[in-house]
Amino acid sequence: MVMKKGQPPAPESKPALPKDFFKQFKNKEEFHSFFTNLFKQGVEEMLQAELDEHLGYEKYAKDGYNSGNSRNGSYAKTVKTESLGDLVLNIPRDRNSEYAPQLIPKGQRMSDKLEAAILGMYSRGMTTADIRSQIKDAYGVEVSEATVSNVTNRIVEQVREWQNRVLEPVYYVVWMDGIMLRIKHNGHYQNKCIYLVIGLKRDGHKEVLGMWTAESESASFWMSVLTDLKARGVEDILIASTDNLKGFSEAIKGVFPRTVTQLCVVHQIRNSSKYVVWKERKRFCADLKPIYGAVNLQQAQSALQDFAQQWGGKYRHAVQSWQNNWTHLSCFFDYPLEIRKLIYTTNVIENLNRGIRKYTKTKVQFPDDQAAAKAVYLAIQNIEKKWRISLPNWALVIDQFLTLFEERCRLT
Repeated sequence: MVMKKGQPPAPESKPALPKDFFKQFKNKEEFHSFFTNLFKQGVEEMLQAELDEHLGYEKYAKDGYNSGNSRNGSYAKTVKTESLGDLVLNIPRDRNSEYAPQLIPKGQRMSDKLEAAILGMYSRGMTTADIRSQIKDAYGVEVSEATVSNVTNRIVEQVREWQNRVLEPVYYVVWMDGIMLRIKHNGHYQNKCIYLVIGLKRDGHKEVLGMWTAESESASFWMSVLTDLKARGVEDILIASTDNLKGFSEAIKGVFPRTVTQLCVVHQIRNSSKYVVWKERKRFCADLKPIYGAVNLQQAQSALQDFAQQWGGKYRHAVQSWQNNWTHLSCFFDYPLEIRKLIYTTNVIENLNRGIRKYTKTKVQFPDDQAAAKAVYLAIQNIEKKWRISLPNWALVIDQFLTLFEERCRLT
């Protein structure tokens, strides 16, 4: 065929199998068996080629005489694959045990894709039994509970590295809260607290700074969490948004003395409402809105006085909880509206907690702290993928932070 000038070359035609080739297979099982054997033979030939390259000579070649190393038979190894199920391969070996297969690495009994599938299902809250069933249906591979556990256990080292990574020197805002999970301890299942901290970085992105496990939530343990953050490189936190756990603000000041502590207004509303009878809570909460919804601090203080006069006689403890916490509840009035929205509640970290519960809802309880840490870590990794963009209006917000905390905001 004569090609015209400027005409691209025709693509090479691939050799096609004769049409009657497929007639030898009576059903898909026979074809699958043929293809499996063909694949097995191909992989074993590739392994032999790897060994040839390692030794520096081909099988039966004279170059191998007195070379100091030689072939030493093979050993059987069961490998799990996505499309062909379990394969028993003959892995060649050398006499000096120096050959390390690259195609099927030592210690690896399943493909990376299959491991990724197991981790993906585990991170989305599937139980071990569900994972086994799904792998069997999708790939035709039988995996035991121990295998699933071994695969997910590889996450433990990642968790350790993530938990000990170096952090940024300054965070503009941190949100702090805990989530309760049922974890086995001393032979009994009990509620344990997973402490979580989210930090707002100078580029407007959020990141989870770490997680810590304790038997209950306490201000003293929060101090140890903050001490750990400091040891990992955090030198300053501008504003911390927290619930109104007793002693929390003092614990923060003990480690980061210059940090402004803002108590979560939503937590305060919930806690004060506990002192109010059910039929009056709706009106009680409505009368609170002029306080936290005020334009400025003066208006808020006036609204608090009016509120105290209206409800103080009937619900003294509810009103006193606002008065006693007012110093830390009212901090957000010192800042522009954009920063107020970031700090006056702990909604940011409560959304994280809801996301974690979504991923772990099928795991009603965990056999140990490590199992809980794996599940929470994988859930966090999935959630953080949605945090890839900076906060809205970040250019305006960072300008406000620079104006208010100029000497403490490190941009380089």
